[in-house]
Amino acid sequence: MRAIWKRELQNYFMTPIGYVFTGFFLLMGGLFFFFSNIVTGSGSIVGTFSQFDTILMFLAPVLTMRLFSEERKNKSEQLLLTSPLPLPAIVLGKYFAAVSVFILTLSGTSLYVLIVALYGQIFWGELLTAYLGFFLLGCCYIAVGTLVSSMTENQVSAAVAAFGLSFLIWIFDSLIFLIPVPMFSSALEWLSLRKRYSMFLLSQLGISGVVYFLSFCAVLLFLTVRVIDKRRWSEG
Repeated sequence: MRAIWKRELQNYFMTPIGYVFTGFFLLMGGLFFFFSNIVTGSGSIVGTFSQFDTILMFLAPVLTMRLFSEERKNKSEQLLLTSPLPLPAIVLGKYFAAVSVFILTLSGTSLYVLIVALYGQIFWGELLTAYLGFFLLGCCYIAVGTLVSSMTENQVSAAVAAFGLSFLIWIFDSLIFLIPVPMFSSALEWLSLRKRYSMFLLSQLGISGVVYFLSFCAVLLFLTVRVIDKRRWSEG
């Protein structure tokens, strides 16, 4: 798994993808921070985090679109799948490489914290809870993109489909008003990423929220393994 992780991580910065993701995220994040904190004189970075999720929803598919679709397009998938590594290790290696790029990018936002700390007061418990929630949300978006990438060989299609699926999951709780069936509404509300993430922004750190995000990622990665494994056997 480590070899896959290292190879994929290097590929991110040997191609424009890693730089595009990091550059655009920090550029847009900086603009949000400037208008939300610098212009208004606000010391609450948590309020800025509430806007970062939109940036991540658009950019996460760029980070994941090539994970498996590129292998299929270049006809190198079979070489990868016939390696001594077990399939789950391959999937996790690629997934953790994307998560590593996300962590490196997220570390760049520490500059915002430094600026506010120099001229204002930081509520560390509130801030760290928001960081944890945003990190877990990003892991979920990356898991969605990983699954979608395993289902197509076209990178653009993978990016568009990953964004569409992430957006649908994000607005699950909004669909409650369209389908007012109690059991269905409760299920959608429970599944909504937005509702879970909002709890972290409100500094309501609970084990249930962390478990939900981790379980969400685990289920999607399991499905990714199953999709690839099924294709491997069907193609002989």
